Amino acid sequence: MLAMQYSFVLPADYDMAIVRQRIADKGHLLDHFPGLRFKAYLSADRRGARLPTRDNLYAPFYLWNHSDSMNAFLGSSGFAGLTQAFGWPTVQMWSVWHADVSPEAAQAISASRDIVAIPPYADLDELREQERLLAQKDIADGALATVSAFEPTQWNLIRFRLWGELRAELARDHRQLYDVGHVSLPQRTPAELTL
Repeated sequence: MLAMQYSFVLPADYDMAIVRQRIADKGHLLDHFPGLRFKAYLSADRRGARLPTRDNLYAPFYLWNHSDSMNAFLGSSGFAGLTQAFGWPTVQMWSVWHADVSPEAAQAISASRDIVAIPPYADLDELREQERLLAQKDIADGALATVSAFEPTQWNLIRFRLWGELRAELARDHRQLYDVGHVSLPQRTPAELTL
C-alpha cells in the first residue's frame, strides 16, 4: 500500500474560493477509482479563521492499494488537467506501515499531517509499533482515518489523520492542518478497511 501527496503553495492573496469550488465540482470524480482506498481533497487558507496555517495550500492526500492504480491516476487526463490548472507538482510517496479507515471517513471536515525525520540507525520495527499504538490512540480520540507510513530516501515518516470536527488545538510547528472539502471513499466491506 502507498500513501501519496502533492501540495501546491498558492500566493498569499490567492482566492481560495477557487480551490473550494474546484473540489466541489470535481471531488466526486474519484469516488470509485479502482485501487484507491481514499482521496482526501485538502486545502488550507491562511486568511481563513477555521484552522491555523502559514500558506494557502491545495494538497490532496491519497491512499493507494498498489502502485498500478497510482500510476493509472498519474497518467490520467484528470491529473493532466490538474497540472494545467496548478503546475507540475513534486509527488511525495510513502510505504504504508498501518492504515485504518472508518466507513465514516467520508464525513471528515479536517485533517492533520506530520512529517517526522527518522533518526539514523532507528529500530524501524519498534518505530512501526509505536506508530501503530499512536494511531490507535488517535482513533480513540476521534480520528476517522489514520495512515502511518515511511520513506527511506529522505528517511521520514508521515502521520496522517482525518477528523470529523475542526481540531485547531492540534496545531504544532511540525504539523500541517487542513480543511477537507471531500473524501473519495469507494464502497468496501469492513474487513477491507484495516491493514
